[in-house]
Amino acid sequence: MVKDIVNGVLITSLIFFISVLIPIVGFVGALFIPLPILFYRLKLGRNTGATIPIISSVIMIALIGDVSLDVLFFAGLLLIGFILGEMIELNLSIEKTILYACGSVLISGLIGLLLFSILSGEGIYTIVSNYVAKNLELTMVLYQNMGMSDESIQMISTSLDKIHGALVRIIPALVSVSTLFVAWTSILLAKPVLMRRSLFYPDFGPLNLWQAPEYLVWGVIGCGLTLFFPNEAIKIIGLNGLLILMSVYFFQGIAIVSYYFNKKNFPRMIRIFLYTLVAVQQLVLLAVIGLGFFDMWFNFRKLAKQTG
Repeated sequence: MVKDIVNGVLITSLIFFISVLIPIVGFVGALFIPLPILFYRLKLGRNTGATIPIISSVIMIALIGDVSLDVLFFAGLLLIGFILGEMIELNLSIEKTILYACGSVLISGLIGLLLFSILSGEGIYTIVSNYVAKNLELTMVLYQNMGMSDESIQMISTSLDKIHGALVRIIPALVSVSTLFVAWTSILLAKPVLMRRSLFYPDFGPLNLWQAPEYLVWGVIGCGLTLFFPNEAIKIIGLNGLLILMSVYFFQGIAIVSYYFNKKNFPRMIRIFLYTLVAVQQLVLLAVIGLGFFDMWFNFRKLAKQTG
């Protein structure tokens, strides 16, 4: 048991180190942080498994040097892993597993942000705005270190204020979508690990047949209509809601793509290449979202069965 706790803390801390020390792979590394927490939660049980994220959080605070939004971010990743373990043990549907885990993490994060605001004496908007500005500055330094041309850097610098303003406005959606993406990815990554160790993994069914509830389309229509309102606050709320709903349809689109990959027996390397294309090409990303959204009317996988 002690060995498992030590291993869990070491693995989690190692992933954390890589994410912090190598920013260019930081986001990819962050995707793996919930995995050891989820694994040892199911292997060791609730009480013993909880010691791993607690000890890991202490190590993170010690390394970062203070309690900041970075700590809240990484603590949220630890919490995702632990709560997903709880949901998996309850043998819930994939929708409830993701929804309850993301909801719990987002509510906990909001409470943490409120406490941080009270302790620091700064308003939430100021805290978030400063955090976004700091990360934009780090991004510019990263671009310079990567050898980006001075002309390109200058072009980005002149638009930095607009980029900052836009990011602050959609930060609720960015946080929600990131949480959803990490939770979904953790579920997918956990399956082979848990099954290899003979630990329980729910029968979610074939996820490449997953469909979003049909009523969500009314949310898309409603959020879209708010963008025509003269009130700026309503526009921001609608925009954030629209981005979150689009992420749901992105997962449905990816499910359709995965379905066709399996149906046509695409080689693994081609699949990896095409998935990477989705991640780096905005037009391809939008096409996948559109595929998921219009699937409600066209049911592409049913069409594939009929034509097959």
